[in-house]
Amino acid sequence: MKVKVYNLEGKETGEINLSDKVFNVPVKQDTVHQVFVALRNIARQPWADTKGKGEVSGGGKKPWPQKGTGRARHGSIRSPIWKGGGVAFGPLSTRNYKGKINKKIRRLALKMCLSDKVANNGFMVVEDFNFIEPKTKLFANFLKLLPAKDDRVLILTAGKNENVLQMTRNLPKAKTMQAEDLNVVEILSKPVVIINKEGVAKLEEILGK
Repeated sequence: MKVKVYNLEGKETGEINLSDKVFNVPVKQDTVHQVFVALRNIARQPWADTKGKGEVSGGGKKPWPQKGTGRARHGSIRSPIWKGGGVAFGPLSTRNYKGKINKKIRRLALKMCLSDKVANNGFMVVEDFNFIEPKTKLFANFLKLLPAKDDRVLILTAGKNENVLQMTRNLPKAKTMQAEDLNVVEILSKPVVIINKEGVAKLEEILGK
């Protein structure tokens, strides 16, 4: 499969051959959804926490006699049916949302997402990110020159590129990350992926095994 390659002026300079093993994989929504949910659960933190009957304060004695008052029988004001009492079966901060996901399935889902981007013109390859200076304005102008249908972009570099990070950190609709750290959640968060040739080689090296 071939896609166009652009320079920093937004002009076509040729084409690049993409590996069919990585960028031309049939898309199965169930597989992508399974991996997406699993990754979101791994990142989820159990903040909600409630106190049970034995943890709330007060209620050390029986509020009134068992019989003779005409009122219902109660043994403690810490009962879940009392206002201010404990919570029955409430959420706890010890809950673990993490689930195991197969490495092979995770990589397959990522290849499906990449294939979908290529098929829908959401995958753009540039020669390099060697700007004359690391200025946000230069990168913003570069994005305007590309024939992208959306300004929400995910920029991928081979390894950590401090200059690109510096140029894009103040662009609210752009996110930069290393190609080797790409996952299903990140690629689905942006309609357009912009990557240099080195990044493409890195993805093919990791996912083409």
